[in-house]
Amino acid sequence: MAVELSPVSQIPAEFRVKVDHDRCRRCKRCVLNCSFSAIEFKDKVTPDHRKCVACHRCATFCPESAITIEENPMAYKDNANWTARIRQNTLKQAETGGIILTGMGNPKPYPIIWDHLVIDACQVTNPSIDPLREPMELRTYLGSKPNYLEFENDENGKIKLKTQLAPQIKLDIPVIFAAMSYGAVSHNVHKSLAIAANKMGTLMNTGEGGLHEDLYPYSGRIIVQVASGRFGVHNQYLANSAAVEIKIGQGAKPGIGGHLPGEKVGQEISKTRMIPVGTDALSPAPHHDIYSIEDLSQLIYAIKEATDYKKPVSVKIAAVHNVAAIASGIVRAGADIVTIDGFRGGTGATPAIIRDNVGIPIELALAAVDQRLRDEGIRNQASLICAGSIREAADVAKAIALGADACVIGTAALVSLGCRVCQKCYTGNCAWGIATQRPELTRRLNPDVGSQRLCNLLTAWGHELQEVLGSLGVNSIESLRGSRERLRGVGLDKETLDILGVKPAGVGM
Repeated sequence: MAVELSPVSQIPAEFRVKVDHDRCRRCKRCVLNCSFSAIEFKDKVTPDHRKCVACHRCATFCPESAITIEENPMAYKDNANWTARIRQNTLKQAETGGIILTGMGNPKPYPIIWDHLVIDACQVTNPSIDPLREPMELRTYLGSKPNYLEFENDENGKIKLKTQLAPQIKLDIPVIFAAMSYGAVSHNVHKSLAIAANKMGTLMNTGEGGLHEDLYPYSGRIIVQVASGRFGVHNQYLANSAAVEIKIGQGAKPGIGGHLPGEKVGQEISKTRMIPVGTDALSPAPHHDIYSIEDLSQLIYAIKEATDYKKPVSVKIAAVHNVAAIASGIVRAGADIVTIDGFRGGTGATPAIIRDNVGIPIELALAAVDQRLRDEGIRNQASLICAGSIREAADVAKAIALGADACVIGTAALVSLGCRVCQKCYTGNCAWGIATQRPELTRRLNPDVGSQRLCNLLTAWGHELQEVLGSLGVNSIESLRGSRERLRGVGLDKETLDILGVKPAGVGM
């Protein structure tokens, strides 16, 4: 027989909300902006510290800058072993008996290998004089490339390409917006991403939530996803796309599927996902028709058949210990693109134990896959896309040097829209109107403003990539791809350097 617990929680407040009442003009804007009900007005602005998630919405929009939020110094006594997070989770589980849910990416202090890689620079050859004004090619093409090219003469005696190329997608910048489903994020986020992808010559990805009809005009810049739940998948969905992605795994939660709670499935999401209103949308980890590489091959070619062999088919997998062998099988199954998602990848909701402890870093997975495909002579048969906490343009440059054709950004894109990485996406209360379906919150994000912020981010990253190419003395991103000789490791052990195929800093060519 269960014993009733005290109604008073023993879990200390994580944050302290301080209000400077001398500066506060009592406009109540903070109350209106707080979607977690952490601020009330009782003759004056009164915070409920326990409800604060540090999303910073109230502080950002306070016209007098009268609000500050800080970690609660008295929450837990310092202890390097029994950290505040572990003790907080222990208390939560003692009070609820449930697993710890969380959102966004892995916050644990695992080494970030990107930050231990440095890029070469040319000194005595031909560095660029002004990389922002000289021609610097960031364009790349995604899709399977042939083993060799054949040419022939046309009726006028001119040489033309005889080899029939597999469908290709042209990217003006090697950065793609990550798969985020309609349901996990709001419609205005999807629209911001679609408009920005269209303007910048790149791609957005629907995730597993279907494609809202409002986004059909941008279909030439949209990857549509086919996950195990098959939500919103139909002929028109496949036709309105630049590519089709089969989702096998996700970096934030390898081995487990997705779950959109029924309370988030309103009329529009119901229509787009083709499920009843209020129904939980469960997408289990396995596709029920895929139990082998041969099964995966059948699905790849079924999609190619359904799209008249005009669209590349991608397969997305999580970075796990045997990722190189898995990727090899996927390429041999006929995939045109392989997306590898590392263990720092973001998510709307997942058990914290999975997110923080399952999978491997994307840097190691990418290097291992690229090398395996090269060793087997099939690297040209599929493009490699790298995902899992790509935080800045430097990460993109290093990923391409390790073998990626392009990189995916999810959290970085959301941060540019206002996300403060408070990791409460699973509550559906996102104060910034991003990871929510509450109408009064979703309208806080204007798609035109959001798309411009995303365009600005990609434009800035494009300029920074140009600067890196100029320092290397090359003028195209193609020249950097797989050029590991241009990287050196600092503070990495020999085994890690061997997997990366990178020499330690101080060693010459």
